[in-house]
Amino acid sequence: SQPDLINSVEITNKSKSYRHAYFICFLALYVLILSINIRLVMAIIMEKSLHEPMYIFLGNLCINGIYGATGFYPKMLSDLILDSYVISFYMCALQIFVIYSSLLCEFTILTVMSYDRYVAICKPLDYHSTLTKNACVKLILFSWIVPTFSMLTAILLSNLRPFCAYHIDKLYCDNWSVVKLSCASSFVNNVYGYIGAVIFFSFVVIIILSYIKLITACKISLENRRKFWKTCLPHIFSLINLTFAMLFDIMYSRYGSNDISESLRNFLALELVIVPPVFNPLIYGLNIKAVHKSVFTLFCIKSKCFTCTKKTKT
Repeated sequence: SQPDLINSVEITNKSKSYRHAYFICFLALYVLILSINIRLVMAIIMEKSLHEPMYIFLGNLCINGIYGATGFYPKMLSDLILDSYVISFYMCALQIFVIYSSLLCEFTILTVMSYDRYVAICKPLDYHSTLTKNACVKLILFSWIVPTFSMLTAILLSNLRPFCAYHIDKLYCDNWSVVKLSCASSFVNNVYGYIGAVIFFSFVVIIILSYIKLITACKISLENRRKFWKTCLPHIFSLINLTFAMLFDIMYSRYGSNDISESLRNFLALELVIVPPVFNPLIYGLNIKAVHKSVFTLFCIKSKCFTCTKKTKT
């Protein structure tokens, strides 16, 4: 049988003394992530004016945020409440798959969204003929299938190896931490990791190139400039945050030094599971008027329904 793997939360008694406060903070974050992402998805589903490719891709981004958060928060909450910081081999593999397939999926969704904005601003007359329902379905499938298969392969390569150590120095499982526990050579995993990194960071290059064309198009037309500021700025912020967070995660997990304090390491690890699922729905919801209006309307309807129910009961 495979060994249990111990997370780094257990290593300091000082951290353990605040576990109830941490539990409340993580629970509040998880509830916030679920509520804002579900509300945005429900607004997109219920409002017919939002049944456009851009909003469908945004809804897909929010669903991915919920999926990724579910890979981290329930396990973290159970660890804190039970004061037990051990994860089974199979659960560790599942956690790696959910968290990192979600992060890679965010790259592919942002790439699809940049393509959508490129067609909308640079080729507005061809927009509806290019981004048909069939094309949208294919793009959504692409954004989920590529990360899923790339992470499945990475996990299989790292888990079909003998282990010599049983301690992971991180708040949650990640693939390279599991690779470092093995007694065998990590050459194949290393090569596959670099190939995967090149492929996914090439998506960033595609997005940058599409935005260079968008900026060029915006110089010509005032209307295009307005479209760019309204719909593309949130996309740029999301991309910058995710790219730098992922770069740090990859660089630290492979070449990180123990000289970095535990608090800083934990903060940077948490950035990946806190900022994207909270930041994305908020920045898009507040910046895009149609989404902001629909979410507010949905909230008002729910509030009125709740008031009416109370009145009828009394």
